[in-house]
Amino acid sequence: MGNSLDLSVYLNDPLFVFALASEEAEQFIQYNPLIVGVGKVNAAIGLSKYLHQHRPGIIINLGSAGSSRFARGEVVCCNRFIQRDMDVRGLGFQLYETPFSDHGPLLEYGLSIEALPQGICGTGDSFEMQHLTEDYDVVDMEAYPLAYIAKQENIPFLCLKYITDGADETAGADWTEEVHKAAMVFRKLFGVATVTPQ
Repeated sequence: MGNSLDLSVYLNDPLFVFALASEEAEQFIQYNPLIVGVGKVNAAIGLSKYLHQHRPGIIINLGSAGSSRFARGEVVCCNRFIQRDMDVRGLGFQLYETPFSDHGPLLEYGLSIEALPQGICGTGDSFEMQHLTEDYDVVDMEAYPLAYIAKQENIPFLCLKYITDGADETAGADWTEEVHKAAMVFRKLFGVATVTPQ
C-alpha cells in the first residue's frame, strides 16, 4: 500500500480514539489510546474531556463499522460524515441537518489514505441491521461527533473503519465474530499506508 505512515509529518502527540477496548486490543497501548464508549454522547463527552486538558497533534479514530457496500475485513477511510439519526424534516430542515446550525447535513473533514477506499460514514445511536440508503455507505456510532469536535478545534483528523458486517440481519453475529480482528489489521496498516491531506 505504498510508503509507511509517518505520523511525525503531522504530530509528535497522536491521540488514538476507540469506542471499545476490544477494538484496540492493546495494539496501540504505547500511545495511551482513549476509549470513549459506545454512541455519540459518550464519544463527544470522552473527547471533550480529554481536549480540556490536552491538545494532540492529530485525532485518529479507529473502529468497527458495518457496510452494505464494502466487504467484511476491508478498511475504509472516511472524511465525510452524516448524523444518520438526525431527522427534523417536520420543521422544514433537510434530512440529517442539525437545526439552526451553521453547516449542512454533510460534514466534510479529515485526512485520506490514497490506497484505501473512501466512504461516507453515517453515525447514529443505533446498531444498523437494515441499511438501505445510499446516502452513506459506512455505518458506525461514534465518528460524527469526533470529526465535528476535531474540526471545531482545528485539529487534524483521520478516521479509519474496519468493516465487520453488512449492516443487515446478520450484523450482530458478524460483528461479534469480526471485531477482534480490527486492532491487528489497523496495527499492520499503520506500517504500510501513506496519509495525504484531503
